[in-house]
Amino acid sequence: MIDYRLLQALAAVFEQGGFEKAAQALHLTQSAVSQRIKQLESQLGQPLLFRSTPPKPTLMGERLLNHLQQVKQMEASLGLAIDPEDLIIRITVNADSLATWLPEALVIDQYPQLRFDISVEDQAVGLRRMKQGEVMACLCDSAVPVNGGACIALGTMRYRALASPHFIKRLHLETFDAHRLLYAPCLVYSRDDALQHQFMTAMAGAEPKTIHLIPSSEGFVKAALAGLGFGMMPELQVKGLIESQQLVDVVPGYVQDIPLYWHFWQAESPVMAQVRQSVIKAAKQHLYNPQEVAK
Repeated sequence: MIDYRLLQALAAVFEQGGFEKAAQALHLTQSAVSQRIKQLESQLGQPLLFRSTPPKPTLMGERLLNHLQQVKQMEASLGLAIDPEDLIIRITVNADSLATWLPEALVIDQYPQLRFDISVEDQAVGLRRMKQGEVMACLCDSAVPVNGGACIALGTMRYRALASPHFIKRLHLETFDAHRLLYAPCLVYSRDDALQHQFMTAMAGAEPKTIHLIPSSEGFVKAALAGLGFGMMPELQVKGLIESQQLVDVVPGYVQDIPLYWHFWQAESPVMAQVRQSVIKAAKQHLYNPQEVAK
């Protein structure tokens, strides 16, 4: 059995950004906080934090923090006195959803003081945090739930290969030329982002030769507007820019629809169930072809 006093000391160190402030929050001495964490590490036989400034959790530390939050949610559902400010929802989502439709889904009227700890991963790889037990839910493009979990189809985000008119003219891409397109500067969100590679493979039979890594959803769009390169962008995010012809299709008519799924643990708390319903509602309003079929 885990001694939750020890686990609360661990959580306080991360939430407060250090041992001294954690001790103040818990009304303990700094030495007592340190001893509690050492005792927990001894029980588990491995370190739970990196003693940096500020301290950072190890993988096991992340899993324990996630576990503590799930316990608090279950206690709240049983009517136990839980401070809403103590509830922290850890989720992993893709950057494009966070930049467009998802934030409104995270406004839960029943829990106005609910806090979110959101990590951003490409939609193709976000599920790994769920598998490792680091998060309570995940938004990604995989339809295969993890062990002990379930998922529901939300709909699809439509992507188009876009660039500024100046870029199109400067690179002589007014008419389709696979060779020129292959060597044209290409914007890529991260090394896990495969959308551009899939587009180029479909158009030119090879991956792009010249890429710029732009790890920001908003920066990605601004880079395209400035003429730095072309890239796959969610139609939902840049609809106005397309209508005003500030961004135009590199290959007219080409679209790529990426399915999105909400992954959650089967033993979810009432709070997480409410979050899931809010996500489904927002997805219906913004995504293409929403489906509410649990996998």
